[in-house]
Amino acid sequence: MPTQQTMSAEQPSWDAALLWRRAFTRAAWPIWSVSLALLAGTALRLLFILRFPEFDSDSDVYGTIAKNLLLHHTYALDNPFHYTLIRLPGYPIFLALIFKVFGMGNFAPVRPIQMVIDLGSCLLIGAFVRDHVSRRAALWALWLAALCPFTANLTTVPLTETDSIFCVALGLFAGGRLIQRIRPQILPQRPFPWGYLLLTAAALSSAILLRPDGGLLSAVIVPGIWWYGRRQTASASLRAAIACSLLVALPFIPWTIRNYRVFHVFQPLAPRFANDPSENPFPGWVRWTKTWLADYVSSPEIYWKGDDLPIDIHLLPSRAFDSEQEYRQTDKLLFDYNDLCTFNADLDARFAALADQRIKRHPFRYFVALPMARVADMWLRPRTEYLWDYLPVRWWEWRQHPASSLIAFSYALLNAALLALAVIGFIRRHVPFAAMLAAYIVLRCLLLATMENAEPRYTLEAFPIVLIAAAMAIAPHPKQVSEPASG
Repeated sequence: MPTQQTMSAEQPSWDAALLWRRAFTRAAWPIWSVSLALLAGTALRLLFILRFPEFDSDSDVYGTIAKNLLLHHTYALDNPFHYTLIRLPGYPIFLALIFKVFGMGNFAPVRPIQMVIDLGSCLLIGAFVRDHVSRRAALWALWLAALCPFTANLTTVPLTETDSIFCVALGLFAGGRLIQRIRPQILPQRPFPWGYLLLTAAALSSAILLRPDGGLLSAVIVPGIWWYGRRQTASASLRAAIACSLLVALPFIPWTIRNYRVFHVFQPLAPRFANDPSENPFPGWVRWTKTWLADYVSSPEIYWKGDDLPIDIHLLPSRAFDSEQEYRQTDKLLFDYNDLCTFNADLDARFAALADQRIKRHPFRYFVALPMARVADMWLRPRTEYLWDYLPVRWWEWRQHPASSLIAFSYALLNAALLALAVIGFIRRHVPFAAMLAAYIVLRCLLLATMENAEPRYTLEAFPIVLIAAAMAIAPHPKQVSEPASG
């Protein structure tokens, strides 16, 4: 007969064996699936970080502001040293914290930190789907998010996109939980969910502090808090929406006051053309480019060179000229610009006059056709712009680089497939809070239609919604979503 001492000594090995057997049961599969998704997502992001590290000119702008925050406690740029308001303070503060810990100007830790943030976005996307659809659908959403190369690639670049995507995912998760918990028939005994209200407001406010277009998230989630809760608790949902909007606005009070005191302008966000009040944004040049620019390749080849580098007229597309006379007029303008590689008031006025002529001749092209083309290009391009040290910008020129063109074309097909799945998810009416999520995409497209440079990264803030909707297209038999009927 075994003694008590013998039994107590054998107990840990029996528990370990039981845990080992349970680890391979059907009930443990979700845990394994989540772990494997995060492991695969980590491997993908490390591949981009180690093999394709990128650096953008905007990264240097953010880094300079962060450096001056630490060294001079001033929000300023260099060459020469001057106060600025061309960027919102969210990302410079993020970089300043990293520089404080890892060394001034050290961008290397930014990439792995952004990798962790992006994996957090994947978990939040999965948690949102789990809350409002099912655990099985949540695993599909998590895997899609973890293996999405387009969001993973941006973790390698010190830019706002990764943090902005996280804020969108957090806003959806926290906003969904907030809406759930202010419905009395679901959780009648729960107190008002102040924690989720504060978390939602923090996500929405942070999204705006990173990028001015982050305000689109507030524009749909704040009304959504009232809209989806109004039938059960109209007064509570209205109070929650008002409180959330007030909390979101709080961080911009000191920023607006600072801008007024320093520059004597009312600027609660950042200027449309990212210029300080003393700088000329050259609206004539911008207006002219909007009369023909429709795809991303024209941005690095033409638009971004303005006021800095010479411009080759042969890189302009044929739609930039409506006649031989206009070609000669444009050639003369660019010749005069290339003489100095900078703008002045007279040259900018001449570009403005040329733009007005083109708009008068083809108003539909300027106000409808080209904006739609730019938005379509942002959504449908291969999204290899941050692989351009390895893949060509003119990826469709097969004869020049067939292997690279094939990779870019594969990226384009993958992107198109993901977007198609998202459309199917919305059509199947399985997307939770579908009106709110679709409204965000519509508003983002309308905003992007006003822009002159077609940069695909501007659509990535909508990718948490794209991934959620795509998961709804492939997840088998999702249960009824938790939002109330509206109408």
